[in-house]
Amino acid sequence: MAAGGDTHGDLTAHEGTYTGFLSLLKVGTIISVLLAAIVVLLIAN
Repeated sequence: MAAGGDTHGDLTAHEGTYTGFLSLLKVGTIISVLLAAIVVLLIAN
């Protein structure tokens, strides 16, 4: 826990990092689904 000080700056940095993480998670999920669909199509043919 923070001993005090500027916790607003910490929260702002946390929100930025978390937003970036969620964006990366969404993009990674979409890419994974597309690659899985391609693999399934290749195996089916």
